[in-house]
Amino acid sequence: MNPTSSNVIYFSSVSGNTHRFVDKLRVKAARLPVMTKDETTLALEPYVLVLPTYGGETGHGAVPKQVIKFLNVEQNRSLIRGVIAAGNTNFGETYCLAGDIVASKCQVPLLYRFELMGTAEDVDRVHQGLEQFWAQP
Repeated sequence: MNPTSSNVIYFSSVSGNTHRFVDKLRVKAARLPVMTKDETTLALEPYVLVLPTYGGETGHGAVPKQVIKFLNVEQNRSLIRGVIAAGNTNFGETYCLAGDIVASKCQVPLLYRFELMGTAEDVDRVHQGLEQFWAQP
């Protein structure tokens, strides 16, 4: 496994939408491997997970397989503290569904939702929100 000490861990497909969003946050972040067959990341400290939602209108397969592989490692599940989800409002009720699923299964808060690669306002809100989130005791 590839160990990381990052407060933000994220998955972004080859489209790079989530990567571009996280890049704009200007925080220490680690990207999960794009290919499921590649060795996953091992979290070494508490982190917030940022992930896109797959599955379109059906929501089937909403959580990317690479995220599932990462969260199947007990240490990674034990260190997750929150979730930020990306989605597409064109998919209606399944907008940011992956965030809802992971937050529920890992019993952590869904901190924020944004569309595709987010707006400048989304970036500002998430950046400020993460600062406040990590400042809490």
